[in-house]
Amino acid sequence: MTSLDQPRDDILDIIGKNLTGNDLIDAHMRGPRERQRQIESERLPETIYDILAVAAAEIPDQLALHFFESGEKLTYKDVLHSVNRLADGLHRFGVRKGNHVGVMLNNLPSFPLTWLALGRLGAVIIPINIRYTAPEVGYVLNDGDAEFLIIEQDYVALLDDIDSIPDALTPDRIVVQGGAGEHSFDGLLASGEPGFEPRERAGPEDLMNIQYTSGTTGFPKGCMLRHRYWVGTATVAARRDGVVCKNILAHQPYFYMDPQWMTLMAFLQRGTLFIANRPSASRFMDWVRAHHIHFCIFPEVVYRQPPKPNDGDNDLRRVAIYGVRKSVHAELQKRFNVQAREAFGMTEIGSTLFVPLESTEMVGSGSCGVPVAFRECRVVDDDGKDVTQGEIGELVVKGPNILLGYYNKPEATADSFFGDWFRTGDLFRQDENGFLYIVGRKKDMIRRSSENIAAREVEAALMLMPEIDEAGVVPVPDPQRGEEVKAYVVLADGYSRDDAPPEKIIDHAKEHLAVFKVPRYLEYRTDFPRTPSLKLKKGELIAEKDDLRVGSWDAIEEEWHS
Repeated sequence: MTSLDQPRDDILDIIGKNLTGNDLIDAHMRGPRERQRQIESERLPETIYDILAVAAAEIPDQLALHFFESGEKLTYKDVLHSVNRLADGLHRFGVRKGNHVGVMLNNLPSFPLTWLALGRLGAVIIPINIRYTAPEVGYVLNDGDAEFLIIEQDYVALLDDIDSIPDALTPDRIVVQGGAGEHSFDGLLASGEPGFEPRERAGPEDLMNIQYTSGTTGFPKGCMLRHRYWVGTATVAARRDGVVCKNILAHQPYFYMDPQWMTLMAFLQRGTLFIANRPSASRFMDWVRAHHIHFCIFPEVVYRQPPKPNDGDNDLRRVAIYGVRKSVHAELQKRFNVQAREAFGMTEIGSTLFVPLESTEMVGSGSCGVPVAFRECRVVDDDGKDVTQGEIGELVVKGPNILLGYYNKPEATADSFFGDWFRTGDLFRQDENGFLYIVGRKKDMIRRSSENIAAREVEAALMLMPEIDEAGVVPVPDPQRGEEVKAYVVLADGYSRDDAPPEKIIDHAKEHLAVFKVPRYLEYRTDFPRTPSLKLKKGELIAEKDDLRVGSWDAIEEEWHS
């Protein structure tokens, strides 16, 4: 019997949190695969608003959203009434089904209320990163054909520095959060009625988001995501493991996809979403304990905080991890008293792979797991043909609720598909039990002479050294070999360069990597540039210097480049 077919009667023992029968769902299901098929067979809500409406009818007085740093709380009835009032206000303002509405807000109640209200109307949200510069905001507004804009007062001045704004986005179509008057968000909300019924209803195939990806080069692309995408993604997150998680923590910005599906996940669980203003590794576990969190996305940077005696004193039932070092996975579970499971997803395809809770033998394996409900996965070569099991190829994904394509970019859309199969751009291999392992990003490959090197593989090898806390590997142009390998390293607490001199790090790399993969250049750092979700931004790292050799140890020349 493989891990995918293990009976689920022992989930209580696996989690070890003294859960009751009410904390489990799908209790009759015997294994992870069967749970996924059960999810696929059921009739799901049609829109994101429908998820809210059903929950509010059942538990109107239950706390739904808690912005705990500002103290703002909304029950399900509060959310439902506010969403309908806002939808009515937006309708009176001129927003109709199919209109594109830019939204540039911090983690405030106005963000999820706006998203749900636009879903009620059948309009389309364009979330905008609050850290964008004026040219970047202008690009998203123009590329997404924004017809209306809801923007926080702090960012209004950016609009004056944009060279060109869409013709439809006239000043009388801009709503200001924190402003005053009829064009303020509060004014719009107050102008609506809680019993509002739209003349045109949204459906599962209607577009809900034009969600811009961060993009590794150039400007980002707008993923066209339907209501069906969000409903399916949230349902999988809520039910794939068969464990109810009523208290959910969202610490990422709402303009990213995670807090959006986590909002719906909480609604489906009839629970509460606890929302932080912004990520904080040092305060993360305090939040978890204070709000009795059951589920969250657990970033490895929290593990790198100094251990505390009460780390394991929490109510976590399961957490999702992404790219955590294999060598620390088991210790992370032990230290924080939680079952942590790897997963894989993208903006374009939502939740795609997961390691079941029952698969305890996969802890520390590095596997991203097996397909969730509504997903088929293959590993293919450059022509889209299946590779032999165990060989490395690109992961392609098919499902009824993945993105429609990239908005206004038919060529990019065509390049991203083999027929119905979306090309992730990530390199994977699959083992004999069907578990998939990410090897690296096709675009995060270094071409040294005739050899392809996955940056992720080199990073993982370097971080096996106890002296190294984090590593980032990038290509350096080279006239003879095309590209050379450069490694940036952040040393772990308590270690200095004397403990981990360049020669020692290079020797370690030679022990764990083929000679052509060993970095030539090495540079020490105290931290990395990061996204708001704490991911390493290699583009900014590379852009810091015209010559990436400067400030690096050269393992061939055995000297520092100045």
